[in-house]
Amino acid sequence: MKTKAIVREEVWEKMMKEKVARFPFPIKGRIPNFKGAEKATAHLIQHDLYKQAKVIKVNPDSPQLPLRAQILKDNKILLVPTPRLKAGFIQVKPEWVPSGEEKKAASLKHILSYGKEIPLHEIPPIDLMVMGSVAIHPDGRRLGKGEGFADREYGILKELGNKDIPVVTTINSKQLVSDDIPHQTYDVTVDWYVTEEGLFKSTGQYLKPKGIEWDEVTEEEKHEMPVLEEVWKLLNEK
Repeated sequence: MKTKAIVREEVWEKMMKEKVARFPFPIKGRIPNFKGAEKATAHLIQHDLYKQAKVIKVNPDSPQLPLRAQILKDNKILLVPTPRLKAGFIQVKPEWVPSGEEKKAASLKHILSYGKEIPLHEIPPIDLMVMGSVAIHPDGRRLGKGEGFADREYGILKELGNKDIPVVTTINSKQLVSDDIPHQTYDVTVDWYVTEEGLFKSTGQYLKPKGIEWDEVTEEEKHEMPVLEEVWKLLNEK
C-alpha cells in the first residue's frame, strides 16, 4: 500500500504534467487549483444537495472560490474556516454583500471586509460541508494536503452538536485515484465528488467521526489552534 504522502506527490505531479493545474503555483503542498473548477461548481449547484442547503461550510482554497461566490449569489450563508483554524470560522451572510461583489467577498483576501469571525456558540447548523482535496478515491476516501485541518473542522462541528453533515468535494478528474488510500477513524470521507464531468456518489460505506479524537490532540496543537482549546473547555464545562 502506498503512503498518503506518495499518493499526494503523484497527483500533484500528474496535474502539472497533464496541464490541469492553475495558479497559484507551485501546487505541491496546497489544495491545488484546477482547470474545470467553474464547471464542477455548475454541476454541484444543480443538485438538490446544494439547492436545499441554507448554510454551507467551504474550505478557503482557490479551487473553491467559484463555489463560495455562487453560494452568496444564491442567497445562502457561507461559513469559511480561518487559515489553520487560528480563529475558528468566518460567517458571511448574503445580505452583507452588495450585488456584483460576491467573488471579492468570497476571497480569503477580502472576506473579513464583508463577513465576521463568529464565536463557536453562534455557528449555525450546517447543511452541507465542502472540502478541498488533493486526491479522491471513488469510494470516498480523501487526501487533503496532509495537515488534517478539514478533518478537525468536521470533528469540531460534531462536538458542537451539529447533525451529520453531508460532505462533498470539487476536483479535477485527474485527481481521482485507484490507490488503496490508508484510512484512519478520524479521516472524513466524502459522500459525493464533483469534477468537470459531473457529480458522482461515492461508493464506500465509511463511518464519519463522531467528534474530535482527543487522545490524538497534543497540547502543542491546542496552543496552535485555540479553537480546539475552546471546544475542549466548552465540553468540560457541561
